[in-house]
Amino acid sequence: MAEGAHFVQVNVNPGVCGFECVIKAWHHEARMIKVAISESKCQHIQRMSAHLRQMTLNELFAPVPRNPAFVSATEAGCHSSCPVPVAVLKAAEVAMGMALPKDVHIRFL
Repeated sequence: MAEGAHFVQVNVNPGVCGFECVIKAWHHEARMIKVAISESKCQHIQRMSAHLRQMTLNELFAPVPRNPAFVSATEAGCHSSCPVPVAVLKAAEVAMGMALPKDVHIRFL
């Protein structure tokens, strides 16, 4: 893995639902990422968190239908436009040293 892989924490403000959460991701083993989602009052995100504890490097870059973040979100009943699954993947990429920590924004004009 690239140098600089480390523990990452992100805060997610998902918009109109108001159910903010904290995502923590860290490089666990050579090709394994651990994930923890906390501080959400959303029942769907709580269920997603219970099922999504880790993923392999291959799973991190798997297409949406097979990606553990999206599969667990779907099984938990998350709304299709919920930003939390993408935030999990971005945090995991940074934790693995495969992306730079840069905020993501969607702004309505």
